[in-house]
Amino acid sequence: MHPTALFRHCPRCGAMLPSPGSNPLACGGCGFTYFFNPTVAAAAYIFDGDGRALFIRRAHEPSKGKLAVPGGFIDIGETAEGALRREVREEVGIEIDRLAFLGSCPNDYAYRGVTYPVVDLIFTADAVRAESAQALDAVAGIEWRPVAEVDPDELAFPSLRMGWEKLRSRDG
Repeated sequence: MHPTALFRHCPRCGAMLPSPGSNPLACGGCGFTYFFNPTVAAAAYIFDGDGRALFIRRAHEPSKGKLAVPGGFIDIGETAEGALRREVREEVGIEIDRLAFLGSCPNDYAYRGVTYPVVDLIFTADAVRAESAQALDAVAGIEWRPVAEVDPDELAFPSLRMGWEKLRSRDG
């Protein structure tokens, strides 16, 4: 279910909404207006000194057991780069360097019965001390693999497949 479908009453005054599910949500009673915009996430294809990328196995739904790259949602007040560095530390315990934007992709993130619209920002980066990477928060395991050897059907989200395709076309 899309978040717009969850609101039947105005969150400010409690009045019944004349058009539930619309965007923006507009209350005729108090004039409150709310625009449903996508949330933003950042992820990175992180490379070691041998040209291999760091992949994680997701420990939780959505896409439990599938391959992904470190990343996550950007908190209010964070930059994409800052959020990505935080998420990488939380998930695999390493620092990253030479961050470069690869592309963006819309994504639907289904979680506990709600489908959240997301814009994923995909980066590349170099690992600082790649050998110290380990599976931490929400990560079932890690794998260092050449991007060319990864089947895109193993990847958890469409945005990661978009990044995979860009890397493959760039690297020839």
